[in-house]
Amino acid sequence: MLLEFLGNVIPLIVKSLKNPRSAVCKTAIMTSADIFKVYSDHIVDSIEPLLVQLLLKSSQDKRFVCEAAERALIAMTTWVSPTLLLPKLIPHLKHKNPRIRAKASMCVSRSVPQLGVEGIKAYGIDKLIQIAASQLSDQLPESREAARSLALELQSVYEKVKPPPTEDSEQIETGSWEGFCQEKLSPLNAQAVLRVTSIAKEGVVLSC
Repeated sequence: MLLEFLGNVIPLIVKSLKNPRSAVCKTAIMTSADIFKVYSDHIVDSIEPLLVQLLLKSSQDKRFVCEAAERALIAMTTWVSPTLLLPKLIPHLKHKNPRIRAKASMCVSRSVPQLGVEGIKAYGIDKLIQIAASQLSDQLPESREAARSLALELQSVYEKVKPPPTEDSEQIETGSWEGFCQEKLSPLNAQAVLRVTSIAKEGVVLSC
């Protein structure tokens, strides 16, 4: 079974991902996508070198290599459990290369919803909103848009799981999304998150 040999196979794929020949590199990227689909969570202990290379390749100017790498990253976020994948992705949100940060941010934004409502609650809405807030001011629009999408997802989940309000007006205020953001984030980050989530909410109201 190939699973037993993944430890030997992964370094060979990574070597091919680094190959300057685009055709060789693309084949390795497609192989990576297949591995994610077939072996899903079993790959997680070996995923770091693949993840690094796929983030790099998805940030390159060679269009067909970039597109193939993005498809592989989508396969990764589709088939690998978010609880296992997020700890691998989150450190790359601080990468010095803004394009890599953007691709990592997009992966996080795709992965978090797969936790489901209870999974997001268990992981920690407070932790995840801090991640979203940090990316809202990032250099590239792709990163900011991914952070906006994540913030909206977290707002939706929060509204579903927050405790029911009592008649105490102070408790109603602290139990609101606005109160939650102001409690968990710095004033500037809370303002940024509330801006994007309130704009989206206003848009929904206007469209009704």
